[in-house]
Amino acid sequence: MHVRYLILLSAVLLSMPKMLLADDARDALNDPAKVDADFAVQGEYAGKAQLEKGKDRAGVQVIARGDASFHAVFYPGGLPGDGWSKGGTKIEADGKTVEGITSFATPAFTARIQDGMLTLTDPAGKVLGKLKHIVRESPTLGLKPPKGAVVLFDGSNADQFETGRMSADKLLKEGATSKFTFQDASLHIEFRLPYMPKAAGQGRGNSGCYFQGRYEVQVLDSFGLEGCDNEAGGIYSVGAPLINMCFPPLSWQTYDVDFTAARYEGGKKVKSARLTVKHNGVLIQDNIEANHATTASPRQEGPEPGPLHLQDHGNPVRYRNIWVVEKK
Repeated sequence: MHVRYLILLSAVLLSMPKMLLADDARDALNDPAKVDADFAVQGEYAGKAQLEKGKDRAGVQVIARGDASFHAVFYPGGLPGDGWSKGGTKIEADGKTVEGITSFATPAFTARIQDGMLTLTDPAGKVLGKLKHIVRESPTLGLKPPKGAVVLFDGSNADQFETGRMSADKLLKEGATSKFTFQDASLHIEFRLPYMPKAAGQGRGNSGCYFQGRYEVQVLDSFGLEGCDNEAGGIYSVGAPLINMCFPPLSWQTYDVDFTAARYEGGKKVKSARLTVKHNGVLIQDNIEANHATTASPRQEGPEPGPLHLQDHGNPVRYRNIWVVEKK
């Protein structure tokens, strides 16, 4: 028995460097200083260009796919939340970077990105417009907690969370559940998605904010995607966002949520929970009914108050500036 214990202990000690390296590799995905050359190309572009009759502005979201490969979504009228609405025309194309120029081709136009400028030309070579690489910021980023708010995380420590862990740069890591529980409340949460260009779908910047540990507003790198219920801003298995307001990876983003708890009488649910969500300052869920606990929720529905749970889905999503205002 003693020999077996020593052998097991040795195996654990020998495996520790690998475990630490794995953690370091995960953390590097959320480090803006450790990105590749594609990171400077990916992102949002906006400016004057007529891609659709009657619309003299355009927006483009360029998604990095790894190894100098990209996917671009062109929005006549402007970027989502700034001129383009869900259901409007979208034009999509794949592209590559060759000798410092990233190119995309569609039947109606070509696009070339160089030095932070995207130039659109028609098949005859006429310039349709030039769009500048921009970085949008949520209007509620850095919003200070009002008087009477319960501050769950301000970067000083992770004591307000069960299994709360902080990164070296004093951000809250995924996989934390607040000790504080609530019924009706308003919450402010800031999060940053990792840069994972070769990942896709649910394996790309996945986490989730579970209100009362029951109802998830999905956190995912959904930059440039359709905007489904299992993507950023979706209430998982309940409802898709009104518009996909996901910013590029490594951008700080915000959820401002107005949560109304389910109502119970005699142990029976008589009213479902409801959520109103603003993503980066834009309304994406308008008092939507969550008639069941969402997929993978750590708690079943019930009349008792519940915590804020930040899911660990294996990706290094980071959080900061989290606070709650209870409704009396």
